[in-house]
Amino acid sequence: MKKAGYLLVAFVAIAVGLIVGTLNSATVALDLLWIQFDVPLGLAILLGFSVGLVTGLSMIYLGRVLPLRLQLRKARARLARQDAFGQDSNSQDKPTISAPDD
Repeated sequence: MKKAGYLLVAFVAIAVGLIVGTLNSATVALDLLWIQFDVPLGLAILLGFSVGLVTGLSMIYLGRVLPLRLQLRKARARLARQDAFGQDSNSQDKPTISAPDD
């Protein structure tokens, strides 16, 4: 079922890309300080969207996900040390950490 969902998302992305590219076929000058390109407007729009999406997702990963993963790793290590030093493993007040393994 997941594979069908991925295929559907891929087809929708391709369709949106084709529509944007077809409706915006005029060329624009893309100036990157030392290099200048003439590209179709649709490609420039999709390229800008893609770069923004990757930048935003990277910032979220570095700002939120990575620190939480490090915190989880420290908590698991602390819990393993507590178990190794002979604390009662059947204790009711022992915190449980359930997360998928990396």
